[in-house]
Amino acid sequence: MRSPNLIGSAFMVLAMIGFGIEDALFKSATASVSAGVGTLIFGLVGTALFVALSMHARESVWPRALFSTPLLWRSVCETGGRLFFALALAFAPLATTSAILQAAPLVVTAGAALILGEHVGRARWVAMGVGFAGVLLILRPWGADFSPALLFAVGGMLGFAGRDLATRASAPSLSARQLGTSGFAMVILAGAIITLFEPVSQAPDARALIRLLATGCVGVLAYTALTRAMRSGEVSVVAPFRYARLLVALILAFLIFAERPDAIMLIGAVLIVGSGIYTLATSGPARRSRLEPPA
Repeated sequence: MRSPNLIGSAFMVLAMIGFGIEDALFKSATASVSAGVGTLIFGLVGTALFVALSMHARESVWPRALFSTPLLWRSVCETGGRLFFALALAFAPLATTSAILQAAPLVVTAGAALILGEHVGRARWVAMGVGFAGVLLILRPWGADFSPALLFAVGGMLGFAGRDLATRASAPSLSARQLGTSGFAMVILAGAIITLFEPVSQAPDARALIRLLATGCVGVLAYTALTRAMRSGEVSVVAPFRYARLLVALILAFLIFAERPDAIMLIGAVLIVGSGIYTLATSGPARRSRLEPPA
C-alpha cells in the first residue's frame, strides 16, 4: 500500500510540472498579446472552470466565509501577486522569475513569526537570511546587470507570500474549489488593472488564444494536484517538492526561450532553495494543510 507521503510527494511534483508549463504557456502567449489582456483571459478561464466544479459538487460558489477579513486580505494580496507575476512573466526571463518566486515560503515563515506569533528559532532566521541573500544575488541591484523588470517578480513573490499568510489565518471551512474561484477572480481583476496602464491592449490571435485557454486549464489541474498533495502527506515531507517548479522552469526556459542563466543566478537559486528546504525541514511537528493556494 502506498504511503500518504509518497502519494503527496508525487502529486506535488505533478503540480509543479503543471505550474511550470502554465508559466511557459503564459509567457509564450504574451509575445503576441498584451499582458493585461492575457491575464484577463487566463483569469476568466480558471474562474469558469472552478465555478463549474463547485456547481458539480453542489456547493455555494461564493460562500459568506470568502468575505471574512483574512480572506479579503488574501484577495488583495492575490490581486497584487498575480498582477506583478504576470508582468514579470511578460517582461523578465522565465528562469529568473521562477527562481525569485521560490523565496515566497521564506517570507511566509518570517511573516508567521512577526505577524501570527509563531516561533522561529535563530537557525531558521539565519537560513532565511541566506535565502534573501540569494534573491539579492539574482537581482544584482548594484551593477549594470540589474534589470528593473525583475522587480515585478519580487512584487509577485511578496503578493503570493501575503496571500499564503492570510490563508493560514482563515477558517478551514472553504473548499479548494471555492478558494480557486476566489483566487482566479482576483486574476481577472489584476488583468483589468494592468490594461488600464497599458499603452495598447493587444487582443490575442488564434494561436495566443489557444495558449491562454491551455494556460487556464493547466493551472486548474495543477492547483487540484497541489491541493491533493498538501492533504495527502505531512507538510514537512511533501512541501519541499514544490521546488521542482524551478527545475521545470529552467528546462522550459532553456528549450523554449533559449535562456542561459549565468553562474551568479544559479548560485542565488541554490541559496534560495537550500534555505527553503532547511526552513521547511526544521519547522517542528508536521501539520496537515487544508489547502495550498495556486501560484
